[in-house]
Amino acid sequence: MRLTTPKQVVLSVAASLRRHPKRITTSLAVLLLGTGVTAFGVAPLAPDASDLPIRQVLEAVQPLPTQGQTDVLADFRFKLFRTDSTRSSDSFDSLLKRLNVDDAAAAAFLRNDANARLVLMGRPGKNVTVEATDNQQLHKLTMRWPTDDETMFKRLVVQRDAAGFTSRVETAPYVATSRLASGAIQSSLFAATDEARIPDGVAVQMAEIFSGDIDFRRALRKGDRFNVVYETLEADGEALRTGRVLSAEFVNAGKAFQAMWFQPPGTDNTGAANKGGYYTLDGQSLRRAFLSSPVEFSRVSSGFSMRFHPILQKWRAHLGTDFAAPTGTPARAVGDGVVEFSGVQNGYGNVVFVKHRNGQETVYAHLSKLMVQRGQNVSQGQTIGLVGSTGWATGPHLHFEVRVNGTQHDPMTIAKQSETIPVSPAAMPLFKQLAASVKTELQAATTIGQTRAE
Repeated sequence: MRLTTPKQVVLSVAASLRRHPKRITTSLAVLLLGTGVTAFGVAPLAPDASDLPIRQVLEAVQPLPTQGQTDVLADFRFKLFRTDSTRSSDSFDSLLKRLNVDDAAAAAFLRNDANARLVLMGRPGKNVTVEATDNQQLHKLTMRWPTDDETMFKRLVVQRDAAGFTSRVETAPYVATSRLASGAIQSSLFAATDEARIPDGVAVQMAEIFSGDIDFRRALRKGDRFNVVYETLEADGEALRTGRVLSAEFVNAGKAFQAMWFQPPGTDNTGAANKGGYYTLDGQSLRRAFLSSPVEFSRVSSGFSMRFHPILQKWRAHLGTDFAAPTGTPARAVGDGVVEFSGVQNGYGNVVFVKHRNGQETVYAHLSKLMVQRGQNVSQGQTIGLVGSTGWATGPHLHFEVRVNGTQHDPMTIAKQSETIPVSPAAMPLFKQLAASVKTELQAATTIGQTRAE
């Protein structure tokens, strides 16, 4: 049939769309896509950069005046900083010379000023920092040292002003920073921490934290390893003392032990802030009713066993544990209790008896000095006397006993069997949150150790 009018053509197309809608739609899409690709393919390109004209422009530049800058530089004076440690043979003249200061007036002031003389008093090894001019004249001298207050330090400042030199001693708070470290046992704990440049105070704390699980005197093995995060207390950026161990991990004979410091929020029934302590990462307290040792990380010279008595010259049961330690070493209560006796008693010499609950009693003998009185309440870790050699003793040591209902028992066994207290349910959400971050920190410390080994 021949279509002769536009109307007939339109009617025919509409009929075809109704009969074959999909076929017509597909054909139109192909047609449009082909057209788009063709249009893209024939788009003209930009002109070649090598064909563009080149123009050269010359402009006169007016230089800025430099005389003012020259005058300022001529008047500028450098300030030079240097730090050195005091020596036992130092005088102020030798110290200043080592610090590259040539200032007779400063040396004379330091020799005659009461505050300044603190620099050379006491033990050597104190860090002294000077700020000097470019012609080696002293502008400022500072020195920092720790105090008995574990939160504060002292700072000596000697400074030059228009009238001459002045000095002052200031007190300021420490800034606590965290440090990560890792090490491995080759011979002893202290050798390993020295190799890892970890302070001895951190080693002592680790031994205390894990003392209920690891016998650091006899059970360490070559290849044992540890990771630790600890505080360093800084004074104006200078590390002056070691703070608390925040978390630690110790692998002994293939078994891993972990601990973290946690202080539950809130107060106790007396209104005082809740005491902090060390816990396993699942919330079990590592603080037992009894410490394993009355002397910080000391050597056991005689255990709970039969021995040949050095004075009586015969074999007899040694119903306690002897800890070798220099005279004057602090002896501490292993648990909370009440002093039942403090004085001199037969072969014990100066001795302290502390009564604990559940019929338990501890004995601390051969002390050179007694520091508690009968009836006094003592808390775990409190110093009750100083190690000595009074009574029947051939040298300075602490004889220590644990009695249960009057019968002596091995102190190590009693310490391990003493109860622990878990984190309270109310504090557990916060504890779990902190424990998660502790795991990350200890893993980071492990990485440090692996990097050092490589």
